[in-house]
Amino acid sequence: MKRKITLKHIARELDVSISTVSKALKNSEEISRDTKEKVQAFARLYNYKPNNIAISLKNKRTKNIGVIVPDIVHHFFTTVFRGIEKYANAKGYNVIVCVSDESFDKEVINMEMLANGSIDGFIMALSAETQRKNDFNHLREVTEQGIPLVLFDRVTDEIRCDQVIIDDRAAARDATLRLIDNGRRRIALFTTETYLNVSAKREDGYRQALEERGIPVREELILRLPYQYEEENLSGVFFRDQEFDAVLCVNEIFAVRAMRLAQQQGLRIPEDISFIGFTDGLLSRYSAPTLTTVAQHGEQMGEAAAKMLIDKVEQEYDETDARSYRTRVIPTTLIERESTAL
Repeated sequence: MKRKITLKHIARELDVSISTVSKALKNSEEISRDTKEKVQAFARLYNYKPNNIAISLKNKRTKNIGVIVPDIVHHFFTTVFRGIEKYANAKGYNVIVCVSDESFDKEVINMEMLANGSIDGFIMALSAETQRKNDFNHLREVTEQGIPLVLFDRVTDEIRCDQVIIDDRAAARDATLRLIDNGRRRIALFTTETYLNVSAKREDGYRQALEERGIPVREELILRLPYQYEEENLSGVFFRDQEFDAVLCVNEIFAVRAMRLAQQQGLRIPEDISFIGFTDGLLSRYSAPTLTTVAQHGEQMGEAAAKMLIDKVEQEYDETDARSYRTRVIPTTLIERESTAL
């Protein structure tokens, strides 16, 4: 009797990526003929069959929700999960959480593992590697089989589904304008690679604010750091080589580390240099000085995502109708603390 195999098994045996296997099985033009034939022959040999998700979901509800987050340590994702679980539990649903660890392969594996009839739908934020690859085939497969999907925070317009986001561009613009209104003119931006959609939008907002006030955008004041931040990624060299009086950071980890480096350079916060970050987690509240942040209200975002998903699960809807998909924008709040208060 042949063992039951998954996309992961085929990819490992043939030494190709999970994405390649998935596309080969769908006869994608992106995959060479030889590779498609090899993958399809292997799949036939071991009687590979996709998860029969649609049938399972149409026949019964499991009262389980699958949640996939890129990083469970990050305070923001923790609060979103808290909001999801709070709302779901109140509606009689259980929540199964998986962590992609910013990996495309882990994201695909987690979806495959959960999408076997054990859940009624997905709530997820895209991993950094998924956004870098710009490969959303695994999400498309899920939605095409009729499984409700809600994306939050890190989203893509390539997939038709419900979304819960903040207006990252407007939030960064407002934060930058606040720094300008406080008399700052040389404002640096500490961000990540631009393929992360939230970082790209926050950079747009930063640039927009400077242009609105007639302040030139200085490319040398934009520091791009790896999304998987490590201590050595941010050093005091930038502070020694560049002249600036404020920093907008796309997350609180960048901001808290940058404040410490500024202090090591003898700079006073906020007299010499001001800082604003995103998230408003524990680091922001207990750093020294405390950090002014853009609160994303993760718990509210999680509750909204859970409500949207459960509404889809419990109501009849036409997944081919674009009007059935909604985007909920959660308002942000700029919380001022010691890092900007003169």
